[in-house]
Amino acid sequence: MQNRRKFLQQSSAAALGGLLFSNQTMAGLFTAPAQHKIGLQLFTFFNSIDGDVSGTLKKIAAIGYTEIESAFSKKGGYYGVKPLEFSTMLKDMGMSWKSHHVLGAPFKLPPGAKMPVGADGKPLVIPPMKNLRDNYQELVDEVASAGVEYLVCANTPITTMDDIKSSIEVLKKTGDACKKAGVQFAYHNHDAEFRAVEGKIPYDLFLSETDPTNVKMELDLAWAIKGGTDPVTLFNKHPGRFPLWHVKDLDAKHETILPVGSGTIDFKPIFAAAKASGMKHFFVEHDMPADALASVTSSYGYLTNTLKV
Repeated sequence: MQNRRKFLQQSSAAALGGLLFSNQTMAGLFTAPAQHKIGLQLFTFFNSIDGDVSGTLKKIAAIGYTEIESAFSKKGGYYGVKPLEFSTMLKDMGMSWKSHHVLGAPFKLPPGAKMPVGADGKPLVIPPMKNLRDNYQELVDEVASAGVEYLVCANTPITTMDDIKSSIEVLKKTGDACKKAGVQFAYHNHDAEFRAVEGKIPYDLFLSETDPTNVKMELDLAWAIKGGTDPVTLFNKHPGRFPLWHVKDLDAKHETILPVGSGTIDFKPIFAAAKASGMKHFFVEHDMPADALASVTSSYGYLTNTLKV
């Protein structure tokens, strides 16, 4: 299953990217009102957005999405533009920039792993990704300058206990810097954080060894479930710690990511626990879909017309 963690591990280790671009037409529009504003994580469009940033954002806005969480770009930084320029672009389309994803620390390339290449068989170079370990103050200052509310650590090495301890220190110092800058810091999970490393659960350590005010959590619901954890149980155990969510669906084997509402996750009890979690914003995401526009259109329709969030 293609996913963000695999992408980040490859990209941060090799500073390369080799995914094919795809840009499909929108399948339909949904206009039903929602209790919550519905956001979108732009990593969903990683394969295509850099080819037409403005055009892609206009299609996203036309579906009905009003809040945006940005991520990694083959152009580097913020899809090839300065932070304030990107924020203005979104505002002009009736959307707001709520959050931005960055890497915690570089990953080492696994032994025997091959560097990704393009369709021509040659490595496709992307700008090196800045990370919180080495560039935390610069990254904090950039999002603060554009009025972005949240800076999120998208992923960080947790293979060994040394990795985990180092990552916790990075989270702490970034949380402190964000507080001074008027930005809320948060950590985004995958499934690996819920599996024991040297007898300890990394996610439990991230929760217990960081300041609950300075370091909030962006819970990726599907990855948590894949990791064997019930989101509602987490919300009840750590109330108010989860102001951000990622919303995606999974097949019965928890192997394939699907548009929201087309898989096996029961979202009703999760959204019913939104107040306990402290949720303020949620972002639809689909890691590396074959047709990003069709996927997010389907997800929006389910959230508004069926789940009625």
